[in-house]
Amino acid sequence: MAEAIVGPGPAQHSLKRVIGRRVLLLFVIGDILGAGIYALVGKVAGYVGGALWAPFLVAFVLAALTASAYAELVGKYPQAAGAALYANKAFNIPFVTFIVAFAVLMSGITSASAAARAFGGDYLGEFVTLPVVVGALIFLGVVALVNFAGISESIKVNVVLTVIEAFGLLVVIAIGIYALLSGAGDPARALSFHPVNGAFLGVLGGTALAFYALLGFEDSVNLAEESKDPQGDYPRALFGGLIVAAVIYLAVAFTATMLVDTETLKRSTGPLLEVVKVAGLAFPPKLFALIALLAVGNTALINMLMASRLVYGMAREGIVPKVFAAVHPTRSSPWVAIVFTVGIAAVLVATGDVGNLADTTVLLLLCVFAMVNVAVLVLRKDRVEHGHYRAPSWMPVLGAVVCLVLALPFTGRAGDVYLRAGGLIAVGVVLWFVNRLFLVGQGDRPEGDSERKMAP
Repeated sequence: MAEAIVGPGPAQHSLKRVIGRRVLLLFVIGDILGAGIYALVGKVAGYVGGALWAPFLVAFVLAALTASAYAELVGKYPQAAGAALYANKAFNIPFVTFIVAFAVLMSGITSASAAARAFGGDYLGEFVTLPVVVGALIFLGVVALVNFAGISESIKVNVVLTVIEAFGLLVVIAIGIYALLSGAGDPARALSFHPVNGAFLGVLGGTALAFYALLGFEDSVNLAEESKDPQGDYPRALFGGLIVAAVIYLAVAFTATMLVDTETLKRSTGPLLEVVKVAGLAFPPKLFALIALLAVGNTALINMLMASRLVYGMAREGIVPKVFAAVHPTRSSPWVAIVFTVGIAAVLVATGDVGNLADTTVLLLLCVFAMVNVAVLVLRKDRVEHGHYRAPSWMPVLGAVVCLVLALPFTGRAGDVYLRAGGLIAVGVVLWFVNRLFLVGQGDRPEGDSERKMAP
């Protein structure tokens, strides 16, 4: 979920436009499918009871509002910097641009931490018995080693793991179809609400958490600069990917609640494994657990890869202390940035559970999404020569309102989630001011006062 800060360095070269519409569509689908649905089905059920598909449906509808803002902005500015670029163009305040970029960075780390906790839970328990925190920390260590080894093969690995995680979800859907045809399960349970705080607040709270399962679409803006026709292909791929992912997620959610009682789903850290275990259609639980581990691992790996590269990019641009730009002499990997991001993730893993860490991710990105929805309206005054998708004005307006509402405490979000998110942003503020003081002490102008801006 991280994005790149770019600047006009000494040798700027455009990326090759080689990605077509089909590849872009597959990337969007693959980016949405992942740890969220494998880990959070039970947590969402805790808000609404049996009808856990409802928050996922509402989340997809509301996400489409923000997706329309991204579709317009990518068409106008087909570069890879995403939300930070839009904030810079709309408001031209370096500190605001930095906070947006840092919020995206931290959302990637919290997302990876949630995935690590999910990895160390019931799915891993099919193979070895370890405390969840221990399993999660070991997993983070492996991710750090892979990150340190280099990024050259990451895209190939990501494609393979995306196919595997999609296969796992299709297995669950097949189990659901078989159950319906054979008369097994309890379809009526999937239509029953048992919200703790009433239907409205229950769905609202479940929706706020379900957002975690589909936040990946935001990553796709980073392919804009490599798309053959971003103005034409990106909106179709984005909305098409959301629809395909929505159908898969709703089918999985319906199957889960139809076959497994709500209390079991709520208690489990591997909710889809519970579905496989009670299925009339035989499928080895250990094999499904392995698929789930790979799906969860894929989410964490990509998030940590992107987070470390964003810290490295910020350091190269002089936005955070230069020490984070250190590159290992033999592996050519940003080892200080890797240590920094993994260190934060380790603290998060030790102090939060899957639900709280996922909620922190959502909170950070809801704030970013609200800014993007405002930015698209502010930038309507900035005309470009080429044609592009234009969102109906009511969509980003409603999108900004929805994001701000879902970020409020009355959705049922715990107080420690706000403290955690605030603490992570505070780390960024400290880095910002330490860097400015250091540059002033060296007699240089701080980055925020210079004329350097993000790439146009």
